[in-house]
Amino acid sequence: MADLVKELARPIQLADMITKATDEAQSFKQDCQELKAKTEKLAGLLRQVARASNVLYQRPTRRIVDDTEQVLDKALVLVAKCRATGIMKRVFTIIPAAAFRKTSMQLENSIGDVSWLLRVSASAEDHDDEYLGLPPIAANEPILCLIWEQIALLYTGSMEEKADAAASLVSLARDNDRYGKLIIEEGGVPPLLKLAKEGGMEGQEGAARAIGLLGRDPESVEQIVNAGVCTVFTKILKEGHMKVQSVVAWAVSELAANHPKCQDHFAQNNIVRFLVSHLAFETVQEHSKYTIPSKSSIHSIVMASNSQSPSTGVASDGDEAATRILHPMGNQNPSQMEHLVSNAMRTKTPSTGSSSNINNNNSSKPTQPQQNHANSHHQPPPHDARGNQNHGKQVHNPHHPHVSLAGTSIKGRECEDPTTKAEMKAMAARALWQLARGNVPICRNLTESRALLCFAVLLEKGAADVQSYSAMALMEITAVAEQNSDLRRSAFKPTSPAAKAVVDQLLHIIDKGDSDLLIPCVKAIGNLARTFRATETRIISPLVKLLDERESEVSMEATIALNKFATTDNFLCDNHSKAIINAGGTKHLVQLVYFGEQMVQIPAVILLCYVSINVPDSETLAQEEALIVLEWSLKQSHLANEPTIEALLPEAKSRLELYQSRGSRGFH
Repeated sequence: MADLVKELARPIQLADMITKATDEAQSFKQDCQELKAKTEKLAGLLRQVARASNVLYQRPTRRIVDDTEQVLDKALVLVAKCRATGIMKRVFTIIPAAAFRKTSMQLENSIGDVSWLLRVSASAEDHDDEYLGLPPIAANEPILCLIWEQIALLYTGSMEEKADAAASLVSLARDNDRYGKLIIEEGGVPPLLKLAKEGGMEGQEGAARAIGLLGRDPESVEQIVNAGVCTVFTKILKEGHMKVQSVVAWAVSELAANHPKCQDHFAQNNIVRFLVSHLAFETVQEHSKYTIPSKSSIHSIVMASNSQSPSTGVASDGDEAATRILHPMGNQNPSQMEHLVSNAMRTKTPSTGSSSNINNNNSSKPTQPQQNHANSHHQPPPHDARGNQNHGKQVHNPHHPHVSLAGTSIKGRECEDPTTKAEMKAMAARALWQLARGNVPICRNLTESRALLCFAVLLEKGAADVQSYSAMALMEITAVAEQNSDLRRSAFKPTSPAAKAVVDQLLHIIDKGDSDLLIPCVKAIGNLARTFRATETRIISPLVKLLDERESEVSMEATIALNKFATTDNFLCDNHSKAIINAGGTKHLVQLVYFGEQMVQIPAVILLCYVSINVPDSETLAQEEALIVLEWSLKQSHLANEPTIEALLPEAKSRLELYQSRGSRGFH
């Protein structure tokens, strides 16, 4: 504010100089007196601005002060010419009559700008809902004035006015990308974040939605993150109203989608942890009921728990309540999925003081203490599976008598209506989908938490949008696991109940073959191609079925997924190639190569090449004339010159020629 007062000193000084100069004018005295009157009025307004500098909205203030200073500079030059004395000076000092009219108009405009500035920066009680009008400075860009007004209301308005202003900014940001950039440039993000943190529910929703809409490009997201969005969103996800939390989760998904580099900022501020907690609420048992060692993955815990009861797979009586699932559908009889989740969530009792959370950092990074920026508030005691309150009790164990039950507990969410809970779950899944994209540390945290189990359950029982976002999240997590062998081995080993639950649901959807979830599920299974054992025989056949009589995109994705099974980089490529042939894949591939669209043709040729290289002595390949298909493909320029096919085609053709020439008599 001190800087603004210093900036105001010069225009006020210029105004005083003009007043003095007009009194000394020797020519155009009447015109000078008119300028004097307007200048004095403007000087009085500028002094009001200086006195109110601590409450003024800074962005338009500085712009208006700069423009006013330029006008006063020109006015002083004009008035100074009127002080010329002597006949010769007055004769050769030419002052066009239009100059006074122009200067007078500019001073009038400056008076209008400064008056508007004082009104727009006044508190709600002071301007009493009067129409502020359009300041002259914004005549060429009226939308700028509207943005200034709404941002000023965010600073000085009542809670109701702030909520209305946030809603107006939502409308502007939704309508036009340029308006969104203007809102950021004019300083709209800090007051929006303040409203999201301290406002009423309606204001918080509007502010969070506006922030999500403003982050449409990496530069904008970077500015929003630098303004402190992570801290504010963490506080809301921890203790805000669930309706606001769902909008915040949506905003996180938008920011992460438009600038993936912000993913780590969200993770470092515990946002991933709280999102998983919301996803798990009433999906699988609450985290506060389990105490997972901080350095152990959920899979090692699951395997240890399985070894405790190998014959029945059921926990002892003391563990039964702790493994009960709060299923969203409220089934009385546990399904196979529920048993899987129960097994995955059963743990060995850990050492004292360890708590179950998703906070554990990636092992590849130095371990740092997590900082929780949200204010500390009293949390109601968590509830157990029967709905009884757990007032800070500890689980007593003969080996570990002091096990803490502290965990993530978000107050008040049990009382929310089902629609709000469903929306929250959908937005949490949407946010985790975007946060997991290409991010190894976040994917590792998700696979070591309840997230995989939640996605598996929601894929089976969730609402349509929750299922869709869960499928997309699994697609991204498996895509990262495909490229990261450590994550793949730890999270998706075949003995893991969590991984088994995920694969079961993916295969169920693929087997049905008529769902909107089909493509992400096919991609996810393809990403896991290296995790399946030779004894796992149920994967290939459903994928092969998708090669026949399907939309081009479905056939293409199924072919690409099968390529990951048949590629020579896969240790079990021979087994998988035989399974593809036995499931009738050769016939479908021949049809796709001859008659498919180019988007399907290329992966179909690649798959046929892999199968031919891996199982060249197959009688089925000879009967389906795979060699002729490969020879035909070599003559098609768009196939033969494709970089991914160029080396494969000749090798596959030569392998078939070698083996089929020897065994041709056996084939016929």
